[in-house]
Amino acid sequence: MPDRRKPKLSRVWKEAREIVWRYRRRVAFGLVVMVVGRLAGLVPPASSKFLIDDVVGGGREDLLVPLAAVVGLAALVQGAGSFALSQILGVAAQRAITEMRKTVQAHVARLPVGYFDSTKSGVLISRVMTDAEGIRNLVGTGLVQLAGGAVTSATCFAILLYVNWRLTVFTTAVLLVFGGAMAFAFRRLRPLFRERGRINAEVTGRLGESFAGVRIVKAYTSERREDLVFAKGAHRLLRNVAAAVTGVSAVTSSSSVIIGLIGMVMVVAGGGALIGGDMTVGDFVMYLVLTGMMVGPLVQMASIGTQIADAFAGLDRIRELRSMATEADGDAGKERLTEVRGHVTFEDVSFSYESDVPVLRGVSLEAPPGSTTALVGSSGSGKSTLASLVLSFNLPDSGRVLVDGRDLARLRLADYRRHVGVVLQDNFLFDDTVDRNIRYGRARASRDEVVRAAKLAHCHDFVTAFPGGYDTVIGERGVKVSGGQRQRLAIARAILADPRILVLDEATSSLDSESEAQIQEGLRALRRGRTTFVIAHRLSTIRSADLILVIEEGRVAERGTHEELMAAGGRYRELHDRQHRIEMNRFVNPGEELAGTGGGGARPRVAEAADPAARNPRS
Repeated sequence: MPDRRKPKLSRVWKEAREIVWRYRRRVAFGLVVMVVGRLAGLVPPASSKFLIDDVVGGGREDLLVPLAAVVGLAALVQGAGSFALSQILGVAAQRAITEMRKTVQAHVARLPVGYFDSTKSGVLISRVMTDAEGIRNLVGTGLVQLAGGAVTSATCFAILLYVNWRLTVFTTAVLLVFGGAMAFAFRRLRPLFRERGRINAEVTGRLGESFAGVRIVKAYTSERREDLVFAKGAHRLLRNVAAAVTGVSAVTSSSSVIIGLIGMVMVVAGGGALIGGDMTVGDFVMYLVLTGMMVGPLVQMASIGTQIADAFAGLDRIRELRSMATEADGDAGKERLTEVRGHVTFEDVSFSYESDVPVLRGVSLEAPPGSTTALVGSSGSGKSTLASLVLSFNLPDSGRVLVDGRDLARLRLADYRRHVGVVLQDNFLFDDTVDRNIRYGRARASRDEVVRAAKLAHCHDFVTAFPGGYDTVIGERGVKVSGGQRQRLAIARAILADPRILVLDEATSSLDSESEAQIQEGLRALRRGRTTFVIAHRLSTIRSADLILVIEEGRVAERGTHEELMAAGGRYRELHDRQHRIEMNRFVNPGEELAGTGGGGARPRVAEAADPAARNPRS
């Protein structure tokens, strides 16, 4: 269900106040400049009285040039103040936006993995990039203009009271009605702005997914479906924007009505004051101009108030996000971890993503340092979940995961993960160079160390065939290299990181038989001396494992070495024989191999012609 709660001003005001206080010197200086500029703006209407009553009516031609000089000086002050204001507060606003984005990004990056599993990336991007934009209306000219408008209106009001208090009372009564209408409008508009941010984040997230998965979209000719999904979201956004525009237009239109009502008061009451001799013509002209200068800022304040309401809605969404506990918060008070030998123990571990749907049930295992533990079983049996517990992406609901005899739940995750490496089935590569992708887990490694890791992972040959070698940019998610090449680069990254505990989740699934034979040597070098957990459907790759666990329905159904499990004739033997029959069938009927291979790339890649393995579309 969408979150339709109205943002509470009291919850957001504290954070808004802290932001303004952080830039208080610039805001205060900007406010002074604004006040000086607004006061200078009162000179022209005040000069109109002297021009009409004294220069024209009194024949004081000697005042004409001094009066013009004062008006010109006031104009210069206004212009200089406006320029200075944009420089003082404009830069401060951009700096505040940048700092807020950095803070939110740093917080989001440290949230638990489970949060990312349940939240679209587009929503998070909107929180970081879009919601922070509203700060410009607090630190920038918005808040200062609001204060400046209040000063101008208050000053004009005082002068108007002095010139003709009766007329001013009538004018003020009309303005109070306008103020009440604005307050009502803001209460209605604030939830709309909050909802708009949520809708925009959802639409952006779905759009990003459709672009990232464009090959799947095209493969299944689902462009029309994506068009409809986006159109539905866009129209939801349209309805929200239309409602907000209607509200803002109502406020703006009401200001026109207010100006008309004030004009009526001027005609009736002001005309009577002129006839009765209570006001001179100069007084009346000055009164008209000052009334406009009092009403104008009030109308502007309505628009600025709407923008600030939008800013508060964004701050409220950011506040909710920043109130979530990060993994760093959870590490506070936990034990430090400096060295890891790699002795991993599961003691009666159970885990579930949803309270009534257990995924692991009473799992116990022991993996001594340097050993290899293989996890096999049906899809959805809990193998990847067990690996996620090893990686500390999740913590068990009951039981304990021990590392070198210490409960992982009591250790600092940041310390532990420095000793952990992973190669996934669908490895993520960044839109960066080959060199930086390999050294991602160890940024200070030398080029020689990068090359050594690449050679162990059998990717040095195809990398050097690229036009830029190790400085070749491989595109978003590594789209410029084949699936097998991506896998080998990920293995090189893990080799260079030199972890004590390693998780290989279908690490050879994207490789054909020839590439797999090449990579097994690199994997053996990678596993040597490390505690390794291997998830594999291809059972031929785990014959040498020290311990094989057969996971079924979240439980350990069988355990032992390859020979022991084959001799037992249980579930492992069943899986092995079935897979053996499939492989023999492929050998006898090679034309069927394509259908049974989880190949990588399906189109020519960068410099693949120079690499025999790369020419294979399934390498």
